[in-house]
Amino acid sequence: MPPRIRKIFGAFAIVGFMALYIWVATLIAARLPDHRFAQLAFFAVAGIAWGFPLFPLIAWLERGSRR
Repeated sequence: MPPRIRKIFGAFAIVGFMALYIWVATLIAARLPDHRFAQLAFFAVAGIAWGFPLFPLIAWLERGSRR
């Protein structure tokens, strides 16, 4: 697949994933108890965890672009 098409596909995949991730995170956050530590822990984990599923996609996007 040409790098240009791969990056366009990757951009749409990242935006789609982020929309789904934010939707799921807000659903979970709405059901959290009113305990500040529970909310702090959830948002700390949710704020960092979104990047881990994207690492393979970003690596795939960069494959073949360096010569």
